[in-house]
Amino acid sequence: MVTAKKSAFCIVLLYSCFLVNHACDHDGVRFGYSGSIGPNYWGRLSPNFTLCSKGISQSPIDIVKDEAVYNPQLEPLEMNYTATNATIVDNVFNIALRYNDTAETVKVGGIKYKLKQLHWHSPSEHTINGQRFAMELHMVHFTEDGNITVVAVLYRYGKPDPFLFQIKDQLAELHAEGCKAEKGNPLPVGVVNMTELTQGADRYYRYVGSLSAPPCTENVIWNILAEVREMTKEQADDLMAPLEGSYRHNSRPLQPLNGRTVQLYDRSLKIRKML
Repeated sequence: MVTAKKSAFCIVLLYSCFLVNHACDHDGVRFGYSGSIGPNYWGRLSPNFTLCSKGISQSPIDIVKDEAVYNPQLEPLEMNYTATNATIVDNVFNIALRYNDTAETVKVGGIKYKLKQLHWHSPSEHTINGQRFAMELHMVHFTEDGNITVVAVLYRYGKPDPFLFQIKDQLAELHAEGCKAEKGNPLPVGVVNMTELTQGADRYYRYVGSLSAPPCTENVIWNILAEVREMTKEQADDLMAPLEGSYRHNSRPLQPLNGRTVQLYDRSLKIRKML
């Protein structure tokens, strides 16, 4: 009798799990990446999402190398990442690491932004000369007064990414929990070593855009590292496995540049010009 009750309970939970297949905003408005709630319709789904259709500085974009303007006034990204406690969460539309109380910061334009979370998109949202990559990591930072900057890393398939080894077990746990997993409930990860993510900041592209998911907030400073890193196909699959099927492809289409300038910081070029 107990076994029968447990089986029936799990079936109910499994059914409920299939119902939780759309991401929502704070008012419960669902959005997704295909069909009638896909990116082409985001702006119509909620008054909070208006910028998704009417904004003129939206993200992601295609970065054309020859059109990027070298700016000698740009400074190196001061990524003060060491090691800190984190939790991992299935947000329905992405898998994210959250940093609730951390000293991890990046300095952009002389202002320090505190790291709040990082998450992944498959495939990449930004493209370089029209080339789309396997994955894209977004490290999202805020100031106390709500300004946002994002450091983005592009990945191709290749050798293993050392950073992802640290959350391999937690990703497997999120996936294995299946119908028992509560969307949005964070899972403790423990101390995560962040120093691996500071590599490759010697050359980056910068432009002003938006959040790439609803509510598509603008005036976000984007910093896309020019160095494309590597992860294995298995690591990419592990990152997407906990998500519902339609959210395993969670990339917004490219947005028009609308006259914006993409700037380039290149440390080696800056040094040569100083000599």
